[in-house]
Amino acid sequence: IDALSKYYVSINSNVHRGVHELSQKATSEYEETRNIVGDFIGSETPEQIIFTKGTTDGINIVANAWAENQLQKGDEILITTMEHHSNIVPWQMLCEKLGAKLVVCPINDAGEILMDELKKLISDRTKLIAVTHVSNTLGTINPVKEITNLAKENNCKILIDAAQSIPHFKVDVNHLDCDFLVFSGHKIFAPTGVGILYVKKDRFEEMKPYQGGGDMIKEVSFEKTTYNDPPHKFEAGTPNISGIIGLATAIEYVQNLGFKFIQQQEQDLLSFATNEMNKIDEIEIIGTASNKASVISFLVKGTHPFD
Repeated sequence: IDALSKYYVSINSNVHRGVHELSQKATSEYEETRNIVGDFIGSETPEQIIFTKGTTDGINIVANAWAENQLQKGDEILITTMEHHSNIVPWQMLCEKLGAKLVVCPINDAGEILMDELKKLISDRTKLIAVTHVSNTLGTINPVKEITNLAKENNCKILIDAAQSIPHFKVDVNHLDCDFLVFSGHKIFAPTGVGILYVKKDRFEEMKPYQGGGDMIKEVSFEKTTYNDPPHKFEAGTPNISGIIGLATAIEYVQNLGFKFIQQQEQDLLSFATNEMNKIDEIEIIGTASNKASVISFLVKGTHPFD
């Protein structure tokens, strides 16, 4: 909140567009956030970080800027049963548009991906695997590194939805070696309406602009427009400058707490709550994966969830 106030009280200028002092200050803080995010998730360069409105926006950018440009009729996108709507609907829309096919991998009763089934579902038509890192309802932590390796072995690309993993433990895109990774700032105490899309360098060459105007242009004439270099090529219009500056402050807060401390606190609470709830016969916990984050979904027998 202090970061937002500071921006609006003392800077309040657009970025990249002005040569005056306030615009330079705003641009400096805005671009410093890109450096902070890059360090936070382990990207090789800050230029691989695209500012978005959130996870949903990031997935839609990949669908429209990359997948629509790379997939053809009959190609397949592979997701899982546990995906958030944001990692289902954009692919359904794209498949309908292109005549591609959405393939869904099932999960077991514990809420874990059936990896043998996943392997069987990957074919030479599979162009993209889009999978959540941590389930928003079940808490399941998926083996995304293993899934990334499978994608590479089968010459397809992978998008990781890290919206639910980013607050709980260290996410390292260099280690995961994914093609795309998305998350929302509000999951780690940043303002709403801010998100991140990480793109592997090789994929930028395969992406076309998703929206036009603002910072995504280098030179404009009525005859021809020259597009800016990534990441600005995919950041059309005036961004959520104050929110992005607030994201930097939020990341610094999380880093000061430290993921070792965060994980210990969360696992202690998860273990305690699960054990206590299991003592109550009327409660049925949904999602009992051996590797899960700190969320418990449950039913009370004989009672509607709304009640």
